[in-house]
Amino acid sequence: MKKIFISCGILFFACSGFAQQNKNSKDTTIKELNLEEVVISASNFAEKRKNIAQKIDVISAKTIAQSNAQNTGDLLINTGKVFVQKSQQGGSSPVLRGFEASRVLLVVDGVRMNNAIYRSGHLQNVITTDQNSMSRVEVMYGPSSTIYGSDALGGIVHLITKSPVLSGDKKFLTTGSAFTRYSSVNNEKTIHADASIGGKKFAWFQSYNYSDFGDMKMGSRYLDKYPGFGRRSNYIDRINGIDTVLTNKDDRVQKFSGYKQWDIIQKLLFKQNEHVSHSLNFQLSNTTDVPRYDRLQDIRNFGGSIGTTLRYAEWYYGPQKRILGAYELNATKLGFVDALKANINYQDIEESRQTREYRRYDRFDSQVEKVKVFGISISGRKDIGNSELAVGVDAQLNDVKSKATRTNLNTGAVTKIPTRYPDGKNKMNNFGIFAQHLYKFKNKKMVLNDGIRFQSISLQSNVQDNSFLNLPDTAVKQNSFAVTGNIGIVYNPVANTTIKASVSSGFRAPNIDDLAKIFESATAARQVVVPNADLKPEYTYNFDLTIGQRIAEKVNIELTGFYTLFRNAIIKAPFKLNGQDSIIYNGVKSQVLASQNVNKANLYGFTFNIAANVYKGLGFNSTLSYTKGRFKTDASKTNSVYEKQSNGTYALVNRNVSSKPLDHIPPLMGKTSITYQHKIFNTEVYLLYNGWKRLDQYNADGEDNAQYATADGMPSWMTLNCKGSVQVIKKLQVQLGVENILDRNYRAFASGFSAGGRNLIIGLRANW
Repeated sequence: MKKIFISCGILFFACSGFAQQNKNSKDTTIKELNLEEVVISASNFAEKRKNIAQKIDVISAKTIAQSNAQNTGDLLINTGKVFVQKSQQGGSSPVLRGFEASRVLLVVDGVRMNNAIYRSGHLQNVITTDQNSMSRVEVMYGPSSTIYGSDALGGIVHLITKSPVLSGDKKFLTTGSAFTRYSSVNNEKTIHADASIGGKKFAWFQSYNYSDFGDMKMGSRYLDKYPGFGRRSNYIDRINGIDTVLTNKDDRVQKFSGYKQWDIIQKLLFKQNEHVSHSLNFQLSNTTDVPRYDRLQDIRNFGGSIGTTLRYAEWYYGPQKRILGAYELNATKLGFVDALKANINYQDIEESRQTREYRRYDRFDSQVEKVKVFGISISGRKDIGNSELAVGVDAQLNDVKSKATRTNLNTGAVTKIPTRYPDGKNKMNNFGIFAQHLYKFKNKKMVLNDGIRFQSISLQSNVQDNSFLNLPDTAVKQNSFAVTGNIGIVYNPVANTTIKASVSSGFRAPNIDDLAKIFESATAARQVVVPNADLKPEYTYNFDLTIGQRIAEKVNIELTGFYTLFRNAIIKAPFKLNGQDSIIYNGVKSQVLASQNVNKANLYGFTFNIAANVYKGLGFNSTLSYTKGRFKTDASKTNSVYEKQSNGTYALVNRNVSSKPLDHIPPLMGKTSITYQHKIFNTEVYLLYNGWKRLDQYNADGEDNAQYATADGMPSWMTLNCKGSVQVIKKLQVQLGVENILDRNYRAFASGFSAGGRNLIIGLRANW
């Protein structure tokens, strides 16, 4: 422990010394918050962030490299502003303003990643994008449906990958980067290389990334009240073909949590002339099997009584494959528009789940989903006096195929079982038209933002084999129409003071996952979720206010508050199938749940950020975020809630209540950091922290996963971390870091996977 502190101290103060010796060094703490920064997510075209009323954070390429995160989810965690849930090491589910999964829109290079089977629970799709290949990440907070349509209720995570670089005045130009990294906490080994080869008209960018993650080891410093929290004391393995419960030699090692992943990006750029360019974008992401670690901790349930033996011998996601191909046209000065962008894209996604219970060799179950998505978008921008108008149309066509089989490992016999989604035709199509307008007042103190979108969604889903559950409806058809918009004002009353206020709406149309999915819910009680054809779109209406102040060119302070009205919220709640509130599923009596529209829900919260240039390369930055959300219920009906008892413990009880907590609401969270920066040195010492999430703030019927928390909920936690780098020669950089220096044992809220303990990171990074 002392050696680690000494090493961090030497690194920190050495960088301090070099930074103070360099009179021309420039700290980027303020620069990273500079409102002059250009963003593209707000209107599909480049716009200065200071002119946008909506709150947007930008993670730059430099920050991405310095963060040196293991995947895109960890990159978002390290900002201290985005909460991320994890059910396994190979997963990361971002939460924006209390919205998660299908209510947060993921976009890569302008292409929607969300598809017809994005679920409302927890998603791992964000890790299928290689953060090492990104030039920047833009995070938009609050409803963003005007430009991007359905799903952007909590906001957007826009992942922008590196692009080919033309040679300009030179005949030929090559640029690129390469690095390798080792992490001790999971024996991670990553290697990455990317390069751009460019001429005056043609350029080619290629990127390759491979990561091998071993089993994650949790921290050793437990809270006194929870000395065994998260420990992996035993696991199941097959010995001579027989499932055997084995004792874990080191119960801090999360057995069966490792996996491998590789990502490839290829881009071609052709600059036809000064005003017209064409690009092709190919992306491939694939993994090995990814163990669903939280489910591997589940205990067997015998007819309602809880046993002591692990339930699953096997539970893993099959290789998660994502293929993207896109063509994009960019043109300027066409007369009728100043800028034109057109994108035609195709995505091929495959995911699967494999499960087998302890010593059930006759029941190895496999569910496979294949999704093909065709998309197109065309948008143009015209500058008219002080106005900037962007208009566009877009469409996304989804086709889903779902299969499921059960294999008897003893005999090899294969039989059909209920599919996760209907086994017939599953199609979901989105069509939209939008306009986004920006007006700069002549007094240069005010900028108006306003926009509107019209969206049509059609969905059809058919069950071919209805013998398993005898569903009352075998065919589902829905046609939805939504109108959403935004209006906001940016006001600069005096120099260095900015006030932003906005009102915006968002919507999410029920997808095939909402309407037609059948699956077993991961709760302490046995529950099964069944289809509900009566769902309606859900809407949000959001009010934002941001006040920013720059003091003496040294300090930036920014406070954002929001209030969101959530209407027709889709929540899993008790349901009756063929008049029954429980059915036999997988051989066990299970309570029936279904996605349903709850009348009203309200969310509110704030984000506070302060950044300062303290002294010649010394920077300080701190951010704090808080979110609260509840939905209203029918007080005449009983609801499952967690309630604190007189002895201080919590119990699941049924009560007639008028409101209950929304799920996916993260606890108080934030980050505080001190940085030193120099031409060849940089270092950061920072704290990441989360507050308590008490059990009575959990949603008993949702996705908060109380069974993976302590008896009181999820304890607060804080980690001390140190990272730095040094330029040893002109093009080579050594990166060192220690995460969770104090070896704290903790889990993030709603996670069934414990975070890593003390982690030594060593990397070599080259740029040319």
